[in-house]
Amino acid sequence: MKNWIRFELIVVLFAVLMTMIEGCKDQTTSTNNEMAINTATSIAESLPPRRPLTQEFKKYWYEGNAEITSYKLEQARYGEVREGSSVLIYVTEPFLPEVQVKADRNSSENIPVLKLNTTKNYLTGIYPYSIMSSTFYPIYDNQHAIKSSLSIQEWCGHVYSQINNRDQFEFTSHSYFEGEADKKLTLDKTFLENEVWTKIRINPNSLPIGEIQMIPSLEFFRIKHQELKAFKATASLETKNGISSYIINYEDGLRKLSINFTTAFPYSIESWTEEFTSGYGLNKKVMTSKGTKLKSLKTPYWRQNSNKDLFLRDSLGL
Repeated sequence: MKNWIRFELIVVLFAVLMTMIEGCKDQTTSTNNEMAINTATSIAESLPPRRPLTQEFKKYWYEGNAEITSYKLEQARYGEVREGSSVLIYVTEPFLPEVQVKADRNSSENIPVLKLNTTKNYLTGIYPYSIMSSTFYPIYDNQHAIKSSLSIQEWCGHVYSQINNRDQFEFTSHSYFEGEADKKLTLDKTFLENEVWTKIRINPNSLPIGEIQMIPSLEFFRIKHQELKAFKATASLETKNGISSYIINYEDGLRKLSINFTTAFPYSIESWTEEFTSGYGLNKKVMTSKGTKLKSLKTPYWRQNSNKDLFLRDSLGL
């Protein structure tokens, strides 16, 4: 009998202990959830108000298609101008703010973005260059791009760079060049050249004007092998005959970029020019790269991956 009473007592004590543990778990989970909600709320409250979306914008960008535009590319590289092609692919999608990738499912925490994938392809003599950049910009135009990345492939090797928008800009880079192999650094937030191309398509009137600090494109830093940082620049917006030009002139003749787009919605990118200094010493000279619009197509390209869809490339002149 004593053994039986002792056994029942042990069972009761075990049950009480498990109840206390489960209670602690629930309390911890509740606390963690509250912390996550409070953090998200704090971040949201620190942002400027969302810019309202017009019906015109919603109809154009939320009809289930991407906008794909091809360009004739004249790319200055190694002291010569190379002929090639470039494609700008714009599409809206939901974005996860914490891990900063495309969301697989709908959620109130998702941030709707206008994504721009830019490709450039050209030859330098016997070997090819393939460049791609991706920028994810909030459609509400109330913060900097959430992420921007770049990859470059050519026969010498390949490189990858990425900027994440968190408390600061977090920069990561990987390269086959000695001294550039693996890098991480943080930067104070300021305007990004990479985000300008998406900002134009959403609200060109909000483009930064005047004396500003701007981080040039990731492509520029990789091609020029320079340290990532912001530069002083003068930015202006000009309009003539239905075409607006956003011009960024960096200090000390570092570089000048002009992006030309339709003044009226949907603010389509018509062309661009990029002037920069190439070479050293007596071989130093100013060179110009250009992109000129060929054709444009609105289509759900992600579903058009069959051989029977190859004719669509002819529609883009590719």
